[in-house]
Amino acid sequence: MPVGTLVVLGSGGHTAEILTLVGQLDKSKYVPRCYVAAVTDRLGHTKALAAEDGFRTTTTKGKRAAGCKPSDQVALATIPRSREVGQSYLTSVWTTLRALLAAFVLVYRVCPELVLVNGPGTCIPICAAAYVFRLFLFRPCRIVYVESIARVKSLSLSGKILYHMRMADAIFVQWPDLLTRYSRAQCCGRLY
Repeated sequence: MPVGTLVVLGSGGHTAEILTLVGQLDKSKYVPRCYVAAVTDRLGHTKALAAEDGFRTTTTKGKRAAGCKPSDQVALATIPRSREVGQSYLTSVWTTLRALLAAFVLVYRVCPELVLVNGPGTCIPICAAAYVFRLFLFRPCRIVYVESIARVKSLSLSGKILYHMRMADAIFVQWPDLLTRYSRAQCCGRLY
């Protein structure tokens, strides 16, 4: 049975890591896929489309692998950033509210069954919207957070928020030392 999946992209390493993870998924099962990036992220969608193109053209014994049709199984979306680098905390209240509103509209429209995130700040409004819809509108949606490989001693701010607020259904870390501080997390070893 297909699982509608919302994948949150970040800038730089976050996008590379999440696309590597998506590359390991069964593309025929995790469809449709919607990739979300911040409005100011200039490369996220380009990288996602390139990855999807690679998924479709991967061959096994000369045959085209079961990939996705970009027209009906892959979508792109954007939301405003909650806070830009260097933005004051006072003005970030307004931008965070804008991002939350956009996230609620997007999650309502896409109606994902799985939200897959790995730490960019853009993921917090998306996860909050999915969590609220699950609690109050009984829309089944699981949130899976995979901490970046760069986080060896502590979770990122996004990871801490999702962990302490108990929004994520599963939190995966890549280093065993993190389990001593975050016992509800699961160590999956290196993914990337």
